[in-house]
This record gives sequence, structure tokens and C-alpha cells, in this order.
Amino acid sequence: MNPSAVAPKPVNDIRFLDEAGDTTFFGKGRVPALGQNGVSNTFAIGMVKINSDLDHARAAVRQLQADVAADRYLNTIPSVSKKIAGKGFYFHATDDPPEVRQLFYHLIDSMDCSCEVYVARKIPKLFARQHHSREADFYADVLSHLLKNKLQLDRNLVLCIAARGPSTKNANLQRALDIATARNARSRPNASVSTRMVFDVQDHLVEPLLNVADYMCWSVQRVFERGETRYYDFLGEKIKLVVDLYDTASYAHSSNYYGRTHRLTAANRISPPSP
Repeated sequence: MNPSAVAPKPVNDIRFLDEAGDTTFFGKGRVPALGQNGVSNTFAIGMVKINSDLDHARAAVRQLQADVAADRYLNTIPSVSKKIAGKGFYFHATDDPPEVRQLFYHLIDSMDCSCEVYVARKIPKLFARQHHSREADFYADVLSHLLKNKLQLDRNLVLCIAARGPSTKNANLQRALDIATARNARSRPNASVSTRMVFDVQDHLVEPLLNVADYMCWSVQRVFERGETRYYDFLGEKIKLVVDLYDTASYAHSSNYYGRTHRLTAANRISPPSP
């Protein structure tokens, strides 16, 4: 066989996925919980691509984690000291105090990375009809939209994804991939799937680059939950794509897609939907 005729081996690529918000729709007794304290109005899943050396990027995050844990001004803050006393400190935007957030945001700003985030409004009627009132199905559907446009990358894609109970069990992740593949077949019937996807469910302490995905997702979700754009604006074009999945009123002109020129604003804040 002519060596030049041998197909090149697929490129291996690693992406980092995390989420923001929760998948809760109901409280005890199936009482609607949207709009209550501690229950989000949206759920988002984001994927981060690190363009620099991954080992160097991990080392930078771990070094900053160690710096925070050793800092006498920071390590007495309850949310920080609790982690230190447990399994160890790691960055998590929801828990971190403003002083710690500022440090990690500046580290992310120095990284060569990008992120895309898919946001799902929590609509009870849609949850019942499309997701069978199951949180794992809701998660799989949101994830499938993120995976759909990665099926023609002609590479081995390792998806390092933050553990989230039943939602990130192998069967549910495979369900998300199956949904993405079916959607791709309907929209691109002549396009073959050239990407081989492998899921690698990890903990934030084991894979520090998941911290980056967490912060980027949280930055987007703050816009939808509170109309607060400062974190999203600070990261700028590193958040290259945001999709408001169930904003049906904007489908006609793809106005539910946000990027470099069409940016999120405080007007993207949403209220709890009617049951």
C-alpha cells in the first residue's frame, strides 16, 4: 500500500464541560419550585477549549489554588476554610467570595481559551412534554445541543465533564449523544459523523480545568438570572457563543444566538415562567 494513501490518525482533543444553575422544577409533593430562593430559572451547560498546553494550564490553576489556601487574608473566609478543611480548596464561582473570584477571573483572562454555553429556560410545560418530567432527560437534551455541532470535527474528542449525580451516568451521557446524532441526521442527512466522543466524568479537585468551565458558565448564567453582565463582559470574546435554547420568539432570525457582535445584555434577564 502506498504510505501516502494511508488515512491520518484522528487528532485527539480534550474539552472541559460544566454547568450552572440546577435542574430542579418541583419541591416536595411536586410543588412548583421555580422562583423560590435557591432554585434557578435557567440551566446552562458550557464547553471550554484550552488552546495552550494543558499541563501548564492545570499547573497555573493548581498554583493559584495553593496561593489562596495559604493566604491568611483569604483562608479564614468561611467558604474557603470549609473547603481547605475538607478535601482541599478549588475554585467554584457560586461559593467563592469576591476577592477569590477576582483572582481567578484574572487567571482565566490570561489563558488562551474559549467557551460556548447553551442555556435552557426552565419551562414546566416543556419539561413535562419533552423531558417526561425527569431531570436527567432535561440535562441530556441540553447537552445534546452542545454536542450536535461537534460531530464533524474528524477527531477523537475527550469530553471531561463535571460529575453531577444521575445526570452524568454513562447511560444518560450516551442518551445525549444519541439525541445529538439523531438531530444531526435530520438537519444534515448527507453528512457523516466523523467525531468519536468519549466521556470522562471527573471531580473538580481531580481536574482543575473544570474550574474554568464552571466560572465561564456562571458568568453567562448571572446575565439570565440577575441581569448582571460584568463577569460576562470581562471575559469578552473568550465566551464565543451563547445559545438561548428555548427562546422561541427569537428563532426566526437566529437572534437567540449570541457572539462577538450580538452580545448579551441586562435585557436577557428572565423571570420565572408561568406553570
